[in-house]
Amino acid sequence: MFPPLTYLIVLACLVQAGWAAWFVMKDRAVMLRQLWGCAVVEGLLLVQAIVTAGLLLLGSYGHVEVWELWGYLVTALLVLPLAAAWAFAERTRWSSVVMLVAALTVAFLEWRLVQIWSA
Repeated sequence: MFPPLTYLIVLACLVQAGWAAWFVMKDRAVMLRQLWGCAVVEGLLLVQAIVTAGLLLLGSYGHVEVWELWGYLVTALLVLPLAAAWAFAERTRWSSVVMLVAALTVAFLEWRLVQIWSA
């Protein structure tokens, strides 16, 4: 994996989580700009998956459990779109809670990916 990209994804997720937390405190629903922010994070996740696939094909990894790594990558790719769909359908404060939990989940999954890759 490419660590600067991973740290950028974690930073972007934490910014999204902070934004969603602010909306939770203000009792507001998710707005379209937040969904665009999630789309940017999703694009970064896709780039990370492509880079990771390339590194795995080149054999430049140590003792990585490939199935575990891909499980975390695919899960990270699915969390934000599912949360965005839920937030789009749920036009209450709870949509912001869903986005907050999803952003923190992806940040945690990225942390685990770093641990798996460097094991």
